[in-house]
Amino acid sequence: MEDTFKMVAKTMAGLEGVLAEELTSIGAQNVEPLYRAVSFEGDKAMMYRANYCCRTALRILKPITSFVARNELALYNNIFKIKWHEIFNINETFAIDAVTSGNYFTHSQYAALKVKDAVADEFREHFGARPSVDVENPDLRINVHIENEKVTVSFDSSGESLHKRGYRKSVDKAPMNEVLAAGLIKLTGWKYDCNFVDCMCGSGTIPIEAAMQALGIPAGFFRKKWGFMTWHDFDKELWQNVVLEAGAEMEEFDYEIVASDRSAKAVEIAKANIENAHLHHDIKLTKQDMFEMVPPPGAGLMIINPPYGERLEERDIVKLYKGIGDALKKNFKGYEAWIISSNKDALKLIGLKPSKKIDVYNGPLECKFEKFEVFEGSYKDKKIKEYEGSDGPRPS
Repeated sequence: MEDTFKMVAKTMAGLEGVLAEELTSIGAQNVEPLYRAVSFEGDKAMMYRANYCCRTALRILKPITSFVARNELALYNNIFKIKWHEIFNINETFAIDAVTSGNYFTHSQYAALKVKDAVADEFREHFGARPSVDVENPDLRINVHIENEKVTVSFDSSGESLHKRGYRKSVDKAPMNEVLAAGLIKLTGWKYDCNFVDCMCGSGTIPIEAAMQALGIPAGFFRKKWGFMTWHDFDKELWQNVVLEAGAEMEEFDYEIVASDRSAKAVEIAKANIENAHLHHDIKLTKQDMFEMVPPPGAGLMIINPPYGERLEERDIVKLYKGIGDALKKNFKGYEAWIISSNKDALKLIGLKPSKKIDVYNGPLECKFEKFEVFEGSYKDKKIKEYEGSDGPRPS
């Protein structure tokens, strides 16, 4: 059996818990949520599986060494000690990604430059020449994480960020990151046992991610390349086995996934992306305003990402969010509605009491992801129904 090693999966703030659950579900060991990351252990197959299957991971890093450095000379010397010429060839390319925090290294680009110099000089010492840098498509992407004086050097097994699934042809304004969309769906606890609706679908990212989850389509199904494929120890047969195993998990979905938007341009973009993902038979797409939309009958889950107000005047935001509340109460009875927004005042205009609030980030924006339960009658009536048949006191 192949040796296990430690890995770190990077994610977005607020999604650490769902990523930890994903990693556990695919067999990762010693899973530990961190800030915007989850550490775990596994073998090479697990590294491939995490890249291919985890919907809420941005990158899968394989740490190779760590050391203490309080200045640029110590950083350079410790990087120079690594036998880079044994890790990749002089005719291959590399790139450095650096993330810094603390008082010792305050500029990540400068830290990346010193690391690049050390790697290049180590090659020069052995061959009198150095490999080239390719920031877009390197053969080896090296990640350097510096927190105060602790430096961790990792190989980035993902290459391009894992949010780049490969199905998006184009985007509307302010598109949602695919990892965030997948994370929001997972945060709702949806069990794929009811209809799913997004009536402000924009480029279609949320309904596409919902369909992929409901049908068991792996997150990396539409991608062609990962960073580990250019590593010298890439095991093609093992990788193909991982892909086949994940493909065997695909299944049918017995309910409807409905996407709509009032913008004709957005609907055209969503249509192209949905077709590119081969999901045009699984997602019902229409051009429709949320305020006129009647969702599929019965229980359902709705997620929407309305405008937050950066481009709208105050009166338009007030009208929009009050309208969302009115539409929920009028047409979405029996639905569980989840809304993400950075505009906390606007969320109050919905006029329904949220039963859950979760802190998440959409890019740099701190957002609330709030759950609204839309039921027949009053909240009191709902609670009385819940207590009927129980021995507990009736709500007053």
